[in-house]
Amino acid sequence: MTIRRTFDLVVLGGGAGGLAAAREARRRGASVALVSDGPLGGDCTFTGCVPSKTLIEAARRGAGPTDAWASTRRVVAHIAGSESAEVLRSEGVDVVEGRGVLADASTIVVDDAAITARRGLVLALGASASVPPIPGLREAASGPEALVRTNETFWELDRLPARLGLLGAGAIGCELALACAALGSEVHLFELAERVLPREEVDVSPLIEARLHSAGVVLHLGAGIEAVEPVPGGLRVSGIDVDRLLVAAGRRPRTDGVGLDQVGVRLTAGGAIDVGPTLETSVSKVYAVGDVVGGLQFTHAADAMGRLAAGNALSSVARFRPSRFDPTTVPWVTFTDPEIARIGVTEAEAASIRGAMVAELPLEEHDRALAAASTDGFIRIIAAPRRGLGMTGGGRIVGATIVAPRAGEMIAEIALAMRLGVFTGRLAQTVHPYPTWSYGIQKTVGQFFTTVEGRRARPPRG
Repeated sequence: MTIRRTFDLVVLGGGAGGLAAAREARRRGASVALVSDGPLGGDCTFTGCVPSKTLIEAARRGAGPTDAWASTRRVVAHIAGSESAEVLRSEGVDVVEGRGVLADASTIVVDDAAITARRGLVLALGASASVPPIPGLREAASGPEALVRTNETFWELDRLPARLGLLGAGAIGCELALACAALGSEVHLFELAERVLPREEVDVSPLIEARLHSAGVVLHLGAGIEAVEPVPGGLRVSGIDVDRLLVAAGRRPRTDGVGLDQVGVRLTAGGAIDVGPTLETSVSKVYAVGDVVGGLQFTHAADAMGRLAAGNALSSVARFRPSRFDPTTVPWVTFTDPEIARIGVTEAEAASIRGAMVAELPLEEHDRALAAASTDGFIRIIAAPRRGLGMTGGGRIVGATIVAPRAGEMIAEIALAMRLGVFTGRLAQTVHPYPTWSYGIQKTVGQFFTTVEGRRARPPRG
């Protein structure tokens, strides 16, 4: 016998996007069911941001490998406790535990229950680690004693490997390479591209490569891995023997087996759910948020998407003036040492924007960096003309890259300015405390108006 239940909003997926959508629905006084086949919190809490950043901080404060490993588990358990099924239920969210499948555009079936949404569905299905088709890789990634790990299984290890290989020199690869090297592992970092962090500004890579070298990480750049083969005690990767290989080669949206095709939800060429700016899919009243839509696969992006999608589904005026998600104002941070924070366009991309200008401050000219003896890095802010006003008031900020010890905190000011669309001059006029890291932002944007200690804004270099 099928049990039928109806709610204003139904959310499929209990990661950051799903939690945000469910909580936004309750904030609006709507009834909501959250369907999840795993612990709430998703990848970020259990296998992503939380354990990785905890390990990084443990390494920075000089913890030993055993203490650092234990610390990640304590912090994960603590944070998970704030978003458990019991907590969500106490907030008025009806949590349904089990695997949900779409029966139609408004109904999700979980075992013998049919859960129907009156006003909208939100798909927060997440993504899973991508494993490249390298001979021997998938075979070594199976079983409880798997020699190949992804971020989803790496944290199941009892201890940090003595010899660790990392496949992929993106954010995850570089972050964990530095942390594990600091904790005593012999680390080899493999990357097909000719530089680490290939998504970032070109001049970011040499800074981080130098930091990796100084930490003892061995870089293998510009060479593909033809095969992975088992050897006594571990694996051989391109002639290098390691105890474990961690694959950090991207993520693939989870779209299989949930009934998207029979409902008519369209996918992109890359396999993500195709959404418009309001986050509605090709099916009316069905929204998708977070990693499953590709693009910005970050917890804070998923959180913002979840709240926006729930608001659009539930708002009485959404059909006339739905909110739109703007990815250009979402920052991201790579937690290396120094940190790398980025938002909007790069300098190379700005070269195609007519009238764009770039202001830049090397950290070796920043008083706080000098005081901290941390002068590797820079602050780069890109401004473009306003329609009808040109560069009056410094124009508008369209992008920034900050490489500094506190870059992740500094970028929030730029993100706010971009979201509000303020004149660049407002940042120059804002009094920043001296000598702080953020004082460098005021010093940088001042270059759009005058010469600041010998520096003035310049056209972007392509």
